Amino acid sequence: MLIVLAFIILFHLAAAILLFVATIHNAWWVVSPPGMDSIYADLWYNCNATCYPVESSHSADAAYLQTVQATMILATILCCVSFFVFILQLFRLNQGERFIFTSIIQLMASLCVMIGASVYTAQKHSFHVASLQQGSYGSSYILAWISFPMTLISGLMYLVLRKRK
Repeated sequence: MLIVLAFIILFHLAAAILLFVATIHNAWWVVSPPGMDSIYADLWYNCNATCYPVESSHSADAAYLQTVQATMILATILCCVSFFVFILQLFRLNQGERFIFTSIIQLMASLCVMIGASVYTAQKHSFHVASLQQGSYGSSYILAWISFPMTLISGLMYLVLRKRK
């Protein structure tokens, strides 16, 4: 049982690290113009040699971008909260009870990641100026999609997991 518990904790921490990197790192969108340095765009900045804020990201026109920002931040926070709730429940629950509250929080984090990455997929051209629209998805976008099944599986593991000796 101790090995299963260690695996679940490591799996959860890996999902949280992926969420942090996907949310913070500036590689959601990569544009490589011929003869120039690559330009990396994330949810807040566009960067080549220097970084500058995403154009009109604070206006009502950027509602989709703000949705992706909010859901990714919320997913990261919920994943961290569910880990702390799991640790608390590990010592507080009676033997034989399930980690349902932890599971619900983790499944909500999974839902937030899915919503954020889906909105980014559907509205990627509305986030970038015309010169940055001919690019490809970057590593942070891929990490966001990888963290979705990881948080989903983690939430389902908590749902099934019972506290045993």
